[in-house]
Amino acid sequence: MASSHSSSPVPQSNSSDAFFKKEVDATKRFRPVQSLPDVCPKEPTGSPSNLLDSPSLVADQQRWTIYHSKVNLPAALNDPRLAKRESDFFTKTWGVDFVDTEVTPSFYLPQITKEHFALYQQEITPREKVHERCKNICTPKDTFDRTLLHTHDKSRTDLEQVPKIFMKPDFALEDSLTFNAVLPWSHFSTAGGKGNRDAASSKLLQEKLSHYLDIVEVNIAHQISLRSEAFFHAMTSQHELQDYLRKTSQAVKLLREKISKIDKVMCEGSLRVLRLSLTRNNCIKAYNKLKLMATVHQTQPTVQLLLSTSEYVGALDLIATTQEVLQQELQGIHSFRHLGSQLCELEKLIDKMMIAEFSTYARNDLNRPLEDDCQILEEERLVSLVFGLLKQRKLNFYEIYGDEMINTAKNIIKQCVVNTVSQIEEIDTEVVVKLADQMRMMNFPQWFDLLKNIFSKFTIWVSFVKATLNTIRSVVFLVLDKNQKTRDLEDTLQKNSAKESMVDSEVAYLTHEGMFISDAFGDGELPAGAADSGSQRNTSPNSEPCSSDSVSEPECTTDSSSSKEHTSSSVTPGGVEMMISDDMKLTDLELVRLANNIQELLYNASDVCHDRSVKFLMARAKDGFLEKLNSNEFLTLSRLMEGFILDTEQICGRKSMSLRGALQSQANRFVNRFHEERKTKLSLLLDNERWKQAEVPAEFQDLVDSVSDGRISLPEKKPTATEERKPAEFLIVEGQKYATVGTVLLLIRIILEYCQCVDNIPSITTDMLTRLSDLLKYFNSRSCQLVLGAGALQVVGLKTITTKNLALSSRCLQLIVHYIPIIRAHFEARLQPKQFSMLRHFDHITKDYHDHIAEISAKLVAIMDSLFDKLLSKYEVKAPVPSACFRNICKQMAKMHEAIYDLLPEEQTQMLFLRINASYKLHLKRQLAHLNVVNDGGPLNGLVTSDVAFYTGNLQALKGLNNLDLNMAEIWEQKR
Repeated sequence: MASSHSSSPVPQSNSSDAFFKKEVDATKRFRPVQSLPDVCPKEPTGSPSNLLDSPSLVADQQRWTIYHSKVNLPAALNDPRLAKRESDFFTKTWGVDFVDTEVTPSFYLPQITKEHFALYQQEITPREKVHERCKNICTPKDTFDRTLLHTHDKSRTDLEQVPKIFMKPDFALEDSLTFNAVLPWSHFSTAGGKGNRDAASSKLLQEKLSHYLDIVEVNIAHQISLRSEAFFHAMTSQHELQDYLRKTSQAVKLLREKISKIDKVMCEGSLRVLRLSLTRNNCIKAYNKLKLMATVHQTQPTVQLLLSTSEYVGALDLIATTQEVLQQELQGIHSFRHLGSQLCELEKLIDKMMIAEFSTYARNDLNRPLEDDCQILEEERLVSLVFGLLKQRKLNFYEIYGDEMINTAKNIIKQCVVNTVSQIEEIDTEVVVKLADQMRMMNFPQWFDLLKNIFSKFTIWVSFVKATLNTIRSVVFLVLDKNQKTRDLEDTLQKNSAKESMVDSEVAYLTHEGMFISDAFGDGELPAGAADSGSQRNTSPNSEPCSSDSVSEPECTTDSSSSKEHTSSSVTPGGVEMMISDDMKLTDLELVRLANNIQELLYNASDVCHDRSVKFLMARAKDGFLEKLNSNEFLTLSRLMEGFILDTEQICGRKSMSLRGALQSQANRFVNRFHEERKTKLSLLLDNERWKQAEVPAEFQDLVDSVSDGRISLPEKKPTATEERKPAEFLIVEGQKYATVGTVLLLIRIILEYCQCVDNIPSITTDMLTRLSDLLKYFNSRSCQLVLGAGALQVVGLKTITTKNLALSSRCLQLIVHYIPIIRAHFEARLQPKQFSMLRHFDHITKDYHDHIAEISAKLVAIMDSLFDKLLSKYEVKAPVPSACFRNICKQMAKMHEAIYDLLPEEQTQMLFLRINASYKLHLKRQLAHLNVVNDGGPLNGLVTSDVAFYTGNLQALKGLNNLDLNMAEIWEQKR
């Protein structure tokens, strides 16, 4: 392309083929032409003086810049720098050698040679020879066509000489415009001196028209000559056609005469019979229609009679049937033009009557005496009302029953309170007017009996409500079951109609869709399929059964196929038999939703009872009455409420949480008060405790023994024989003696009260665990403040905290630690698995108690340690033996032993004296080192050995320490 088109790379201003023209000054008109190396160069070529800035709208807009340059495609491809002018566009980007590069043949494409077309040439060569031979033999088809075309073109050329006005389909000389156009008046004018000229024009016009006529005639003759053969053939066939028509007319006349004779002999009588049969059928239909009208006329009196006996379903069925008959069988009857609207108003009146009747029934059913043995009040009346309401699609009737339930629950509580107050002489109803205030004046037994009476009445009332609602649900389920059976029947009929469709179509073909045979004969003479199809067609909405010229069944009764109400008998759970009609236009979804709402209404009845009971409890708890109950009273109240909750759950089948939540709330308040009372009691006991060993009454020993049997419970008080038993000095727990103070004995009883309360009220287990943990922590911290912290000096007025006080405190803590695992197991058995994490409180308490015990032991050792430091710092190795220092030490050791031996177990006493002995050896060793006394067998060593032997003998002579390994050799410095 580049080699075939050569053009200047820059268009000149005088060139006509240039893409643009620009004005150039005379001085700049002749400039050296520069080549464009690229189609779109990145920067202009040439000298730097020729570089121009980008165009600006502010500057001279006619100034030419490099941005105005435009190059045609041949000039762009014809690069003068290339050595080979035949190079194409790709050499510009891919190099000069691009076209010379050999392309490697593909391995996937075969090499095609002439041998591949050899087979095709062999097959096509004979066909080509035959084609050439046939072409030479056959005359060209277009010879005649060319002749015709030439003739047609010639005739068309001649016809074009005729003016177009003669060719118009609406050509008429009567039209003045057309006449003036064809024969101008100027050609017939004879005025002035132009007569000869006008005559010549007229003659010329006549010749022209004659010429046009000749052209047309020639063309007509030509067309006739072309179709002369067909014209003469048509004229010949006309005579033959006339002969055929004459013969056909004679045959038709003869046939008509024969048909007329046959009609008179064979058809007139039969048709007269059919006509009379049709007239008879129409008369029967007219009679049945009049009888149906008489029946419809009696609809309103019959409906009023049914309503007087509360037969709402029957009245509604009669109204629905009458409406259907009016719309289908009696449509257009002038005398019944207002009956439809009257029936609609009557139906609305029945709706209001049924709703009012149901409200009355609900009020009577819910407010009847609870001592009545009958579970359901007037079941037949209830079933009839429910069927009527369902028929009228009044699906919210259950809300009326729900509203009545709330009012009845209020009245039950009010009546119970009034009856109870009237029997209590202490309450003056004239002074205390309000019923709530009268109730608050009752003591616990009276109020408890009142609550028990309310719960029992609520239980009976809920059972009545359940029986009534179950009856209503059974009616709904009967309608739902009827719908299901109706659908199954329709499916069966559709299958049967599909089987009979072929028979029906054959009979319809033979009888012209059953019209004549069904009119002339009874249905019994027809095939089953034909009779069914005929009845279905005759009862279609578009048919006119009362018309005189219509064809229908021979008899027309009031129970037409379109107005029949198929009914089925069903029995409710209470034994009431009801007839369910097919016109219950309720879907399965609506019926199921209604049944669920009725079931929910039963749950609401339970909730109403619980809500009213909660309000009753809250009214009594305003003055803190329930919080002041003792554990036994609260236990009986809790059991009564739990029993009522379980009864309502068993009746209704669902849990109600309001009363349970109120019980839990009261239980929490009871727990708080229970805990505060016992914590306050423990605080007072600790503040008055002098930390002296107390005697153990027999009842506390029995209490501990009952726990030792594996159960935590407060033993019942025994007869007076228990009072004759003397108090014991120690508390025996699983064979071990525990010296304790009175506060700890009462603390054990308090702990058991917590555990017993958990058994009685399981719902407060977690709260009790938390409170008990708090109580144990409080005892540990407070006892530590009083004994180790010497708080008892100011609180109780003790002169000093003795070692006996410390040992007794330690033993009391050990007693509590002994019972912590038992308490933990008790709570663990009553907790849910997800609540086991709360048991870690006992682990923390146990650790705190052990730390406290260890601190007391360290305190005892520290007391002796300070004594040793004081005495041994003044020790001198000299006669007499034993020295006064060692005699004083042995005396203090004996006092320590005397103070703690009866309080602590022997093992703990030995461990404590071992620690004291270690402290003694440490101080003695330090003093000997200070005195430079060594184990060398010298006199000083002998004196020390004698004192040590005196110390060892006195210490081992103490009770329980005779086998104590003192290891006194450690007092001497080891020789290195």
